[in-house]
Amino acid sequence: METLRLTEPWPALGPPIAKHLSQLDVRVEANRCLNCYDAPCIRACPTGIDVPRFIGRIATGDLLGSARTIMDANPVGASCARVCPTEQLCEGACVYNADQSPIRIGDLQRYATDWAIDSGATLFRAGPSTGKRVAVIGAGPAGLAAARDLARLGHAVTVFERDPHAGGLDTYGIVPFRLPAEIALWEAEQVRALGVTFRTGVSVGETIAAQEILAAHDAVVLAVGMGAVPRLGIAGEDAVGVWDALAFIRAAKSGAGVGALGGAVAVIGGGNTAIDAATASRRLGVPSVTMYYRRGPERMTAYQFEIEFAQLEGVEFRTCTLPSRIVVENGRVAGLEVVATDPGGSARSVPGTERVVPADTVIVAIGQSRHVALLDAFGVLYGPTGIAIVDDAMRTNRANVFAAGDCTFTPGGIDAMVVEAAQRGKVAARSIDDFLRGAAA
Repeated sequence: METLRLTEPWPALGPPIAKHLSQLDVRVEANRCLNCYDAPCIRACPTGIDVPRFIGRIATGDLLGSARTIMDANPVGASCARVCPTEQLCEGACVYNADQSPIRIGDLQRYATDWAIDSGATLFRAGPSTGKRVAVIGAGPAGLAAARDLARLGHAVTVFERDPHAGGLDTYGIVPFRLPAEIALWEAEQVRALGVTFRTGVSVGETIAAQEILAAHDAVVLAVGMGAVPRLGIAGEDAVGVWDALAFIRAAKSGAGVGALGGAVAVIGGGNTAIDAATASRRLGVPSVTMYYRRGPERMTAYQFEIEFAQLEGVEFRTCTLPSRIVVENGRVAGLEVVATDPGGSARSVPGTERVVPADTVIVAIGQSRHVALLDAFGVLYGPTGIAIVDDAMRTNRANVFAAGDCTFTPGGIDAMVVEAAQRGKVAARSIDDFLRGAAA
């Protein structure tokens, strides 16, 4: 698998923001763990990482055992060590929260997985062959998790990915000072090393038909994530200087560059992708970056630590504010007209409150569209918002087709986390294994 090399302008954004643990920090933090008998930190982790076990192994110097414990439960554990909202999950459940700071579980997880990356350690091996073939559509966190566990169960797995590299959102859609692409690519390499075949640059439905995949495999898991950011539906959004937030992050992260952004950037949205676009803009030297969100701050879906980081980076926030028109001069963005919305949370505009704010670039981060055409191609039923309909075992209406990850998440739901996508991929793998072994009986 080819390495994705980061080039300009990202080096100008500064080093990763992950906190560094010294050897003393590691010893102190690892030895603080009480090894609780009921381990609330384990229950708080969607993938069920045995936190006391991996911390205990760090304390005894067994970094290989620690990394295996983490990655066994979470196939994208190195990425999650950097992007998980740990204050809401494992650290938020730590018993030390009652009277002092929780153990720095995320930092310790990063320490152990960084050791595995640097050492080149072999963490897992493929299971004995079952003779069954499974196709995974999409190489993001859910797809990688499903492929990894299926290979460990002995199934022959082929991953179909439309992008040149695996990793999905972790590789292309999260800014590198939060998550370097090399981390996601290392996780994908762990999957490939188990004998999983990656067919990158393949768009299912265009390069290869869904029926061809169904005919060649005993089961399929759809882990296609989501599509492009939808349009705002306002005048001026076709002007030069209007960006889809994911396209903006992808272009810059892959080295393609984003061109001149001007002196003022307006980011539309209130989620983590909007935060990433805003903080990246600041680090690219834009003096004024403002996020506009149509409802109150309590409705923003961005993690609290992300919001606080953006504020420290100098990003300004304007809530209960809705874009109504992009001002265009000579084909380029020249400003943004916004209108106040009902502070009660309805997001209805308040007539007479229109005003034009400075903007040379507008970045749109208002969610993502759904791959309903692909679901149709595989005969999978979905709801009115394009979400694949699955049961708790990630089974769709078709016996041999399963789904996991973002294509199964409710829009705006708090479950749309990398770690939750990985867990759903794991669940899909177990269900497929049950299906295949039952079919073979």
